[in-house]
Amino acid sequence: MLIFYKANLAFLSVPKTGTTAYVRALRPHADLVISDPPALKHAPVYRFNRFIRPMYKQVCEAELELMAVMREPIDWLGSWYRFRRRPGMQGKPNATFDLSFDDFVEAYMKGQRPGFANVGSQSRFLRPQPNGIAVTHLFRYEDQPRLQGFLEERLGVTFTLDRENVSPDMALSLSPALEKRLRRKFSEEFDLYHSIAKASM
Repeated sequence: MLIFYKANLAFLSVPKTGTTAYVRALRPHADLVISDPPALKHAPVYRFNRFIRPMYKQVCEAELELMAVMREPIDWLGSWYRFRRRPGMQGKPNATFDLSFDDFVEAYMKGQRPGFANVGSQSRFLRPQPNGIAVTHLFRYEDQPRLQGFLEERLGVTFTLDRENVSPDMALSLSPALEKRLRRKFSEEFDLYHSIAKASM
């Protein structure tokens, strides 16, 4: 998570959406950088609302706007699957070396997910709170020029990105029947993603 006090902005770090690269690039310009532990680094809207927002509201009388990035849901699951096949995962219980992508998604769709598929939910991470706190600037992961342009204008800086925390390259696809079930069961994820404005061509 990155906090830019003068720009009145908090950049939430949705897992597997490339935010590590932004943390590295924008760290010198941020007033607060939370890079550990993961529960705070990847604090969702509800945790920001409960713990971070009151600090700025009560001490600084500031109501920070929230921004975040969301990845296309199947691509997001694919990134998790590939991330858990990286070399450092050999022999670990959450590794996905012995699973097909279909197996991984099937496990993700279970009510009680096994550890390797217990990767959370983007829509739950981004869910608005009853007091009205919500992400006001939401970007598609695939729309990096729009995202970077917003940050450069808002912060008054220019920066370049390096690839960070990247999952191994691998072509993935779901069986049509499983994809249909996934889209039906997790329609909230897909609806939210498709609600995000695209950059004009």
